[in-house]
Amino acid sequence: MTEVAARVARPMRAARRWGSRMPPTLWDSLLPALLLLHIVTTRVPHELPVALAFTAALTLPLVWRRRAPLTVFGVVTASAFAQWLTGIQLPADAALLVALYTVAAHSSRRGTLVAGAIVEFGALLACLRWATEGAFLAPFVAVTATVVAAAVLGVNVRTTRAYLGAVQERAARLEREQDQQARLAVAEERTRIAREMHDIVTHNLSVMVALTDAAVHAQHRAPHRATTAMLRSSETGRQALTDMRRSLGILRTDEPDAERHPPPDIGQLETLADQMCAAGLPTRVELRGGHTHIPASAQLTVYRLVQEALTNTLKHTPAGTHAKVRVRCSAQTVTVDVTDSGPCPPLPSSPPSGHGIPGMRERAAAYRGELRAGPLPGGGWQVHTCLDFGSGEVASA
Repeated sequence: MTEVAARVARPMRAARRWGSRMPPTLWDSLLPALLLLHIVTTRVPHELPVALAFTAALTLPLVWRRRAPLTVFGVVTASAFAQWLTGIQLPADAALLVALYTVAAHSSRRGTLVAGAIVEFGALLACLRWATEGAFLAPFVAVTATVVAAAVLGVNVRTTRAYLGAVQERAARLEREQDQQARLAVAEERTRIAREMHDIVTHNLSVMVALTDAAVHAQHRAPHRATTAMLRSSETGRQALTDMRRSLGILRTDEPDAERHPPPDIGQLETLADQMCAAGLPTRVELRGGHTHIPASAQLTVYRLVQEALTNTLKHTPAGTHAKVRVRCSAQTVTVDVTDSGPCPPLPSSPPSGHGIPGMRERAAAYRGELRAGPLPGGGWQVHTCLDFGSGEVASA
């Protein structure tokens, strides 16, 4: 049975594929051609001209029914009314049902109701004139059911077409939104990489410059100190390369340590302070509260904020400046204070074009924090923010 069904289904599928390739106008021409052929072969010669003329008037407009459904319906209705006036019965009256179906499938609900009422009125006139005496109700009910079926079928086709159109539009809209989200994700990733590169390069280059200057000054008086400074500078450079590869996702196979190296966190602030001390900026870290429960991304944000603040202090303050880092961790927040004892720099005449403080503000805003950076009343500079990582999802950075 399965083989028989498969053999029957194959030609049916082939016929459907062949039929789908035919133009709609050719399909719409089949009914007029068949009805005209029927009239030519069944009517007696003296009735043929009138029957042929009315059949052509009723059926030939159906060829253009998809392009102008209302116009075609009006022409077919007028032809049917003229046929009723002459008292000729024709099989071509089925064209009224086809025209009604086309109006229901392509027009509004109001147009469908008006067209259905017109065809129903025509059915009433036809039954009053041509129904046999005493048998009016049965043919009228049958014709009415046919009219309703044609209208309902057209409405269903229109509804299905509208639903499929809405589904396709929604799919296209979702595809556009996905493309936009992908572009936004790429832009956000580029922004994140730019911030990371700025923090890494600015901090490590500043430390390397300071260490190199110290080595130059100490090379004659204390060669061992110069050697130590150059070794620290070399180590800082390697660390910068490792951080850059990690941020860019380009991990070389000949440096497996870059893959194992975790992103910096709050626990590495002491190491950062030691690095700043070696570069000539005495730095003290005060950490209150445990930080193990804080998400890794929030700890990285704290580290980058402190790193950027200390780098700015190293670059813009004279020798002898001291810095202090205070980090207070609670159940849902982290408060960061970085202060230094250097003189207040003069206010710039135009907004800075770099990524320093603006980048810090963006990092803080990702955790609903407002960063404040400015001079202290008694001298020095302060960077303060409070990061909230426990009240909901992190805002997009």
